[in-house]
Amino acid sequence: MLKIAPSVLSADFGGLAEAVGEVASEADWLHIDVMDGHFVPNLTIGPPVVASLRKHSGLFFDCHLMMTDPGAYLEAFRRAGADGCTVHVEVGRTGALLAEAKGLGLRAGLAINPETPYEAIDPFLGDADLILCMTVHPGFGGQSFIADVLPKIARTRQELDRRGLSAELEVDGGIDEETAPLVVEAGARVLVAGSAIFGAERPWEATRRIRAAGEKGLPGSQVDS
Repeated sequence: MLKIAPSVLSADFGGLAEAVGEVASEADWLHIDVMDGHFVPNLTIGPPVVASLRKHSGLFFDCHLMMTDPGAYLEAFRRAGADGCTVHVEVGRTGALLAEAKGLGLRAGLAINPETPYEAIDPFLGDADLILCMTVHPGFGGQSFIADVLPKIARTRQELDRRGLSAELEVDGGIDEETAPLVVEAGARVLVAGSAIFGAERPWEATRRIRAAGEKGLPGSQVDS
């Protein structure tokens, strides 16, 4: 089964609760991008906005912490209503950060940038509840999908399956109806989409279409004629 996680980074921040409500019936998770202006060259939202959104949504809050010091904020995001927090392997202290997140009762995710080799996350596959492969350079929405990441997604899936690990494999960046089946065929099962959903006239229909497109990449989905 696929999970679709609309990214609020591409939503209208002037009506964020309403935007989330428009996709609630079709979404599995809500992806919340947190940027500190240091790890990535952009600033977005923090725990107060997450807490405000939590009052309006019962979706799983998938918080992606693109921050130099995510450990200083894990507790704040948990209190605000985050269900999971994902940190970047490039930040360092990976094992400790994953353990801290789990100790707080959060689902612990580990993200990897497009240019970072798979080997950086390999030692931590058994410690993470989620692996996030970035298919754009983090920092801004609306970027083009980087197809060169597909082999890394496939290798991550192969290693998770080979070791019998249950971590979910997520992708984020340039996901739309064209790229969804590609990443699913490579092994992703959680798809983050921002502009392809919130940039559409009917975001809920766009969410549904991306799910249908992604399902074409699932094993056994191609029926011989």
